[in-house]
Amino acid sequence: MRSQLSGRLLVIYGAIAANFFIAVAKFIAAYFSGSSAMLSEGIHSMVDTGNELLLLLGVKRSNKPADEQHPFGYGKELYFWSLIVAIALFGIGSGMSIYEGITHLLHPTEITDPTWSYIVLGIAFVAEGISWIIALKELLASKNRDRSFWQALRISKDPSVFTVFCEDSAALAGVVVAFLGVYLGHTLNNHYFDGSASIVIGLILAAVALFLIYEGKHLLVGESADPQIVRHIHEIANTDPAVADLRRPLTMHFGPDQVLLNLDIKFRPNLSVAELENAVDRLEMKIRQAYPEIKRIYLEAQSFKGRGDLSDSTEDGETPK
Repeated sequence: MRSQLSGRLLVIYGAIAANFFIAVAKFIAAYFSGSSAMLSEGIHSMVDTGNELLLLLGVKRSNKPADEQHPFGYGKELYFWSLIVAIALFGIGSGMSIYEGITHLLHPTEITDPTWSYIVLGIAFVAEGISWIIALKELLASKNRDRSFWQALRISKDPSVFTVFCEDSAALAGVVVAFLGVYLGHTLNNHYFDGSASIVIGLILAAVALFLIYEGKHLLVGESADPQIVRHIHEIANTDPAVADLRRPLTMHFGPDQVLLNLDIKFRPNLSVAELENAVDRLEMKIRQAYPEIKRIYLEAQSFKGRGDLSDSTEDGETPK
């Protein structure tokens, strides 16, 4: 079974190849046809290419091992770069598309031969569609059966997948809008359709970028694990025979596959120190088996007998001495 990292990289590499090829083709078509919508689409695809390269950088850097300065690792590098991607999509992609559309409305140029535009837009739709399907499959693979697709998109902790999916969705919508702008502008000999299409493409990019900025901000600040996972961890701990009571587990994502867990537990009275240690080891093993993405577990334990707090922290299955 392929790893989540390989699936993540497949999504990004597929998007890079598709967007770069499409960007070059769109610029060529814009040059020969004089279409503002095609030029906006070329800018859109080139920005997407740069964005995927930034996501790739984020994935690579997020997998660096922990060190003294970053004891929890570099997982949030991916969240940082995904936020930069969203800002670039809003500022460069959306801004330039809207600017180009307004400029075309103020200083119209006639669409000459739209044939190249139609060919390129058809190719772009197929290529973007393939990239979109790859991202969709990866997103669905991580979706809980009890959740809708929209819920899965909202709670996803992997921006390398949902960012590509959102960008590809915007790209497919942009291709349709560009086609309508070129077709109506040429057929009716009215440049307003072409310029307006460019503005609509910019507005689509702005909407997607704002959604990605909103999601990226929450991930970067620090989001809890899926509520269903938190509830299940609570059940695992609460059903252990040595546990008398516990508070709600505290979790935080440091990356898509890097979760911190803190447990505050009260154990049953009359347990010996050895029994407490066995209970801690048993709980950690059950939790790690259920959720391998939980890399670090910090457990604060106390018994009713008044032996005091027993703090235990583990990382990747190792208990500090």
